[in-house]
Amino acid sequence: MPSPPKLFCTAFLLFSLVLGRAAAEAPNKTPDKIRIAVYNGAGTGSSQKQVLAALDRFPDLVYTRVEGEDIRSGTLEEYDVLLHPGGSGSKQAKGLEEVGRDRVRQFIGQGGGYVGICAGAYLASSDYSWSLHVLDAKVVDRAHWARGNGDVKIRLTEKGKTLLDCADDLVTICYAQGPLLAPGEKADLPDYEPLALFETEIAKKGAPTGVMKGTTAIAASEFGEGRVVCFSPHPEKTEGLDRLLHLAVIWVAGNKP
Repeated sequence: MPSPPKLFCTAFLLFSLVLGRAAAEAPNKTPDKIRIAVYNGAGTGSSQKQVLAALDRFPDLVYTRVEGEDIRSGTLEEYDVLLHPGGSGSKQAKGLEEVGRDRVRQFIGQGGGYVGICAGAYLASSDYSWSLHVLDAKVVDRAHWARGNGDVKIRLTEKGKTLLDCADDLVTICYAQGPLLAPGEKADLPDYEPLALFETEIAKKGAPTGVMKGTTAIAASEFGEGRVVCFSPHPEKTEGLDRLLHLAVIWVAGNKP
């Protein structure tokens, strides 16, 4: 058989080099890691840096920051989990637009995972016209959502201890005006399981006392073929609690029963 022309060999070599470089520059395609799309569009706050720092500590996770336009264009097909960090839930919803919110629901419904922190939990709820309606939760005392910041104690449920691999009943965690969640009782959504309840409260800026304690701080649910975990407080802002975020990502990715 005659040898291939030199021009063909050179072209094939160049093609191979380009293909290899493209593979090296696409960490979200690494098969042995959980691929996370971290929302980076309108409505994200300063806590996103702490979220990324937390994710960086776990070698089984790899993330890419995505914008609302990326989600509307179908980029979630490349990922296992979508993470919405703190900031403003309504502004994140606006950044996604209706098409993007539909894309997110489709992604979760077809087996994707969703983790929402603070604003991301507001976004996941079924209590606003702009929310995703992927978690059967209403927001208690919506009028006083800006009730202040500080450390609070949460009480883990038995399900929470198992899913989050935590033996402690009470955990101190940073709170920054996240939603006080309660069952939404929507007939078309499965009931969520509380993983933790607020044991203490913050009631500043005119918020009434006696409301926050006993509401859901961390919730887990299924949506279609996918899974959802929402944190009202901030594990990524609390020293030693990065592992809660890590385990939530593992669970929504379907890697833990």
